[in-house]
Amino acid sequence: MSDQKKKNLSPVQQKYQKFASDREVKRPVLKNCLKAFLVGGLICTLGQGVQTFYYTFFDFTEKSAGDPAVATMIFFSVILTGFGVYDRFAQFAGAGTAVPVTGFANSVASAAIEHRTEGYVLGVGGNMFKLAGSVIVFGTVAAFIIALIKTILIQWGGL
Repeated sequence: MSDQKKKNLSPVQQKYQKFASDREVKRPVLKNCLKAFLVGGLICTLGQGVQTFYYTFFDFTEKSAGDPAVATMIFFSVILTGFGVYDRFAQFAGAGTAVPVTGFANSVASAAIEHRTEGYVLGVGGNMFKLAGSVIVFGTVAAFIIALIKTILIQWGGL
């Protein structure tokens, strides 16, 4: 609570705030950060393994194997979300599952599953793209700005 709001509290409310804060469960921040780091790293390592699989056993270059590897990771994330496994795993791992692309796929699939009773268009489609729409728009705008900066630098700097 901000200092300004604390000043406006009555003595009884201030006493209650102190009482509540003394009994509040302390969050294990370091433990949560470590779990998020390890799980996020594990997911990314798994993705790197999938990419290596594609360029080792199929006719992909190291660079072109990234697209099917990302698609594979998204596919497995959506399947695990559908079976309810990804959500339980995310409950344990916290932010470690939210950062990679699999976390975004989980968010979109969860919204679709949650609103399927409202119909395919207004329920699944409408609610699924509430989250995805803002991410797609931001990604497109950011890519445009970066491409514009790169074009200007190449034009003027000869990079």
